[in-house]
Amino acid sequence: MSLTVRIPTQLRTLTGGAGEVEVEGATVGEALKALDAAHPGLADRLFDESGNLRRFVNVFLADEDVRFLDGLGTPVSPGQTLSIVPAVAGG
Repeated sequence: MSLTVRIPTQLRTLTGGAGEVEVEGATVGEALKALDAAHPGLADRLFDESGNLRRFVNVFLADEDVRFLDGLGTPVSPGQTLSIVPAVAGG
């Protein structure tokens, strides 16, 4: 099933400048792995050594943080949008 992944500006060098990419996947994790297969190097920025999302990377399915759903196992439906949002810190 096809869904759209919104890419933050900081990662667009890896997607050839694309702000949105279409991928296939039945879960958030599958979609992000498909994204890395199409645009190598993204997984290094998204996942830690254990295969979990890095703590400073937030992924939203529609408007819901996937950490509060089923994480990488969260099912996705055709046409949904995943947004990768890097954490912002400062004071």
